[in-house]
Amino acid sequence: MSRLEGKVAFITGAASGIGKEIALEFAREGALIAVADLNKQAADAAAAEMAAAGSKAIGVAVDVTDEAQVEAAIQTTLKAFGSIDILISNAGIQIVHPIEEFSFADWKKMLAIHLDGAFLTTRACVKQMIASGKGGSIIYMGSVHSKEASVLKAPYVTAKHGLIGLAKTVAKEGAAHNIRANVICPGFVRTPLVEKQIPEQARTLGISEDDVIKKVMLKETVDGEFTTTADVAQVALMFASFPSNALTGQSLVVSHGWFMQ
Repeated sequence: MSRLEGKVAFITGAASGIGKEIALEFAREGALIAVADLNKQAADAAAAEMAAAGSKAIGVAVDVTDEAQVEAAIQTTLKAFGSIDILISNAGIQIVHPIEEFSFADWKKMLAIHLDGAFLTTRACVKQMIASGKGGSIIYMGSVHSKEASVLKAPYVTAKHGLIGLAKTVAKEGAAHNIRANVICPGFVRTPLVEKQIPEQARTLGISEDDVIKKVMLKETVDGEFTTTADVAQVALMFASFPSNALTGQSLVVSHGWFMQ
């Protein structure tokens, strides 16, 4: 039997990048997928791709910083599939500036998407996981920046550190209801989010784009390689399918050795 047969996964930011790869991997393992994304058209297209491969999937429009939209998206998923067993809180953006040049509006936007979004989706899913009596698995998309800092990324580093604290708290509160919470901490994955950073950092640091990749992004890895979306999806599958509360409240770095614990 597939490892997630019949499980329902609500995955934010799932129309592209890491979120989409996780959704595809979960679909291959038998899960029913709610592709939750700010871009409804892209969410529907991703869901159709999964459906064509034999999975049951729906596209759900949601701004994870909007309480009403999060609640509505959860209700849409429950109406379609009856429950939610897995939450992947993955939606995120990146804005890079030196801290003295960061606007307060951009700071608040970053924290809202990464932390408010994680809180709102967690609260909504935990409520129904408790009500169902089946428990569940909550997985936050952290970063190496949940453990380490880099220049130009003050709000991102702050938010990603915060996800570890949230996961630990949810793990303790959720244990009585068989709800686990963990964090995946990838290194640089060459998604559109990272592609956008390369020229931005080149301009800010006054170096070439090639040097941004080699001397900034991948300098501390053991092999000079980007982490892949498939790498991250495999870790998500492991967390989601783990059979007991033995693995909860943890954060796992997937970074080609950039950060080692």
